[in-house]
Amino acid sequence: MSFDASAFGPQINHQQIVEELSHLKGWENKYRQVIKWGKLLPVMSDTNKEQLVEVAGCESQVWLYCEPVKVGKLAFWQVHADSDARIVRGLIAIVQAAFNGQTSETILGFDVAEYFEKLGLIEHLSPSRGNGLRAIVDQIIEQVEQHQN
Repeated sequence: MSFDASAFGPQINHQQIVEELSHLKGWENKYRQVIKWGKLLPVMSDTNKEQLVEVAGCESQVWLYCEPVKVGKLAFWQVHADSDARIVRGLIAIVQAAFNGQTSETILGFDVAEYFEKLGLIEHLSPSRGNGLRAIVDQIIEQVEQHQN
């Protein structure tokens, strides 16, 4: 079950991401598409960035926070993130596609490794970018887990 997260900016779900990338030939075309998705992310204000902790383990600067949005008795998560790097903004959009509008249980049960494998991106990212992507996911999961306790 999910809610309409369109109020939080452009939405695309993880199945659409996988579908879109599977039709593109070559890493350069996929790379361009990832950057296009990143351009859809709202830019965080400098004031918001000052209030957030940067994600450790990222080559680029990444600011992230997650918030549960209550709808009746259920809470659905919204991931807010930004980066100073275009490709990282695109990677954030890919992560948001999997997690935005989902319950804690769905997020904690989501197979991120399988998702990234289907996308075929990790092998094309530098080791530091791949580690940064994992650090973003780890930070989201940590925030969701903390909220449950």
